[in-house]
Amino acid sequence: MNKESIREYVRARKALLDNEERLIAARRVFEQVRNLAPFVLARRILMYHSLPDELYTHEFLDQYTGEKEFFLPRVNGIDLEILPYRRTRMHLGAFQIEEPDGDDTVDISDIDLVIVPAVAFDRKGNRVGRGKGYYDRLLSRSKATTIGVCYNFQLVDEIDTEEHDIPVDFVVADGHNIIFSRH
Repeated sequence: MNKESIREYVRARKALLDNEERLIAARRVFEQVRNLAPFVLARRILMYHSLPDELYTHEFLDQYTGEKEFFLPRVNGIDLEILPYRRTRMHLGAFQIEEPDGDDTVDISDIDLVIVPAVAFDRKGNRVGRGKGYYDRLLSRSKATTIGVCYNFQLVDEIDTEEHDIPVDFVVADGHNIIFSRH
């Protein structure tokens, strides 16, 4: 399935979800994530601050304040930089995404685990993003374990990939156990 067709399909399916369905799905997915060994062992975790159409992360971020060190990406030109997550130090940044404030960036090599958003994943860990390549560029420089999270309908049989596409190590979908592991 080509990436643009996948984006259209997922956009239409997300439009059918109500807020309660979104919250329940996010809780189920992150319950599975918190039980995975890479999460249990990780100290420094790069998350994403969810947009309204993405699997909701705000509740999960706030549950682990102090127990884990969370970081969020911030758009800087064509790349993502990584900053500590502090609820009181956020602003509306590029693409209307809340991003962290400050100059205390960290290198991707200092991150143990990356929770990766996507428009869709396939059963080999390949992903379709929003089309700008931010996560592919970031993950190409990372040795951290990666976990993709999604709604069930964001799982597709196969994604047409390109040379620069970086797959994730695990995919956790609402209602599924881990459906993919590269380890």
